Amino acid sequence: MKGLTAFKEKATGVFGGLKPTMEKFEISQSYHGGHGGYEEMEGGEREGRGPGGGHAYDDDDDRPDSPASFEEIERPPLRKIDKYCKAECPCMPARYTIATMACVGFMIAFGMRCNMSAAKLKGEHNGTVFMNWTVAVESHVDSSFFWGYLVTQIPGGFIASKFPANKIFGLSIVSSATLHLFVPFAMTLMHGHVVICVRVLQGLFEGVTYPACHGIWRFWAPPMERSRLATLAFSGSYAGVVVGLPLSGLLADAVGYQAPFYAYGVFGIIWYMFWIWLCFENPRKHPAISIPELKYIEKSLGESAHPTMPSLKTTPWREMMRSMPVYAIIVANFCRSWNFYLLVLFQSSFLKHKFGFKVEEAGFVGSLPHLIMTTIVPFGGMLADHLRKNGILSTTNVRKLFNCGGFGMEGLFFLFVAHSSTATGAMFALTCGVAFSGFAISGYNVNHLDIAPRYASILMGLSNGIGTLAGIIVPYALDGLIQANPTGCWTTVFTLAACVHLIGCTFYGIFASGELQPWAEPPPEEQQVWAPPAGAITNTDPSQAGMVGNYMKETSFGAPEYNEQSQMQQPGAISYGATGHVANNPFAMAAASAPMVEQDAPPSYGEVANTYGYTQGQQPQAGQMPSYDPQSYQQQQQQQ
Repeated sequence: MKGLTAFKEKATGVFGGLKPTMEKFEISQSYHGGHGGYEEMEGGEREGRGPGGGHAYDDDDDRPDSPASFEEIERPPLRKIDKYCKAECPCMPARYTIATMACVGFMIAFGMRCNMSAAKLKGEHNGTVFMNWTVAVESHVDSSFFWGYLVTQIPGGFIASKFPANKIFGLSIVSSATLHLFVPFAMTLMHGHVVICVRVLQGLFEGVTYPACHGIWRFWAPPMERSRLATLAFSGSYAGVVVGLPLSGLLADAVGYQAPFYAYGVFGIIWYMFWIWLCFENPRKHPAISIPELKYIEKSLGESAHPTMPSLKTTPWREMMRSMPVYAIIVANFCRSWNFYLLVLFQSSFLKHKFGFKVEEAGFVGSLPHLIMTTIVPFGGMLADHLRKNGILSTTNVRKLFNCGGFGMEGLFFLFVAHSSTATGAMFALTCGVAFSGFAISGYNVNHLDIAPRYASILMGLSNGIGTLAGIIVPYALDGLIQANPTGCWTTVFTLAACVHLIGCTFYGIFASGELQPWAEPPPEEQQVWAPPAGAITNTDPSQAGMVGNYMKETSFGAPEYNEQSQMQQPGAISYGATGHVANNPFAMAAASAPMVEQDAPPSYGEVANTYGYTQGQQPQAGQMPSYDPQSYQQQQQQQ
């Protein structure tokens, strides 16, 4: 038995060593059928050789070669709807389709938050106290959404890490939209206590949206596109206010205070149908994504296809709580949330009480600052990526510049709003201030992905949860002030808002960072799997500062042009195994420049055959293992 065991180990080592010389991709048993997706449909009636009748990748495939890190390219099977309507937006890559759909989802979520202020102004416009609510009840109704929103922020980060983030994001918005349909009826019951409960439930569902969105970008956002993809999605929160304020006022004035709630409830349900059709957990599960885009995303991320997800036990809480860059993000989130919720909840009231605007006029005029901001946010993301990609500024300096510049200018213009005596001057200053704050979104709001991409969704839940406290505090701090002096209180309100922003600007400018933190490094087992070959990280040229072998750090100066074609051609920080004898291996050049170490040549087939008792003229049949001759094997071992 010992001889048989030794034979098996020897055969496994010899024949296993021949595996890398195969230049075609293997198909795993979990493969759902050749190319799968739409490549399977385009194959016509030609019978494929892959499992399930698909067409396996082979040497005569005329498509671009996959990076050697991919043992196979798995394409999921088509759903029934995909056979009639392809799951894609025309002329838009899959990752930007997801960003656009997330943007629309945020528009609906934040538009729903504008409905209550329009309904209350409509009640006041009719000369009655809305629903006969007291000031305390009105404050409870305004802040109740954020009670639930606060609770699920940090748990939302773990939920988005454990379950598919795209499903969590979609379910959170459609659940809140469904509850939104019941808000008008709940407002008529028990003097507002029922509607408080409904809004708490809405907050519980929507609390996971931001962590889930960061969980989506964990798999979909190439490093040099993080800012533009994240800001494109997050701009929906500001576009939601742009559309929500005038639309809510228009519907409330034309139909009734119930109309905005019904409209946005229906919008959310319709959006969810498109979301589950177009959006997927990661590129490998998308049936319509192109092969070049799939390879570009996964190679640029440089992570394993199935990375381990952080859990409550494995999350480095102590190191996270001692990290000043984390506190910089938290403080910035709180300060920005203070001003944002101030405008969402009280901007229409400010225009009506101080300058005498009507309900629908307050909605349309009040949406102008947020409209400008909606265009600034994605532009700021592209500008930030440009500065980083071309080595003009490091990631840390980009984040600080955009965040502090946006916060500082908004605080300055809010001081002008506080002391403005005309509607034109107030709206001009308010528009400029909110517009500049759009640049800050490319600072603190994507900084989680820089300092700890592995824990980005958890950090987003933590920072957004503390930022939500601003949404709870603002109604209680301002409702009584506005009730006591509706016309003259706004100087105090906007001066306080300016001070909050200037404090956030200072704190972030001192403590923020754009570099990966030591406690956020991947676990040792993943580092071992994805480490580059030793020759590739040898750097003897002192002029290549910021370089590790042939690998450019993300924030270093002189970064190469970064696009789908160049990224697929340049080597990534991944171990591909053998380097010299595998065709099209991206590490061949790096290995060629590394110091050569003499190694014994692998045994020829004749030597292997002699080892196991074969003569030179004998060969095993295909698909069979060599027969075992114990006597010949023992003689060979004694000679060695």
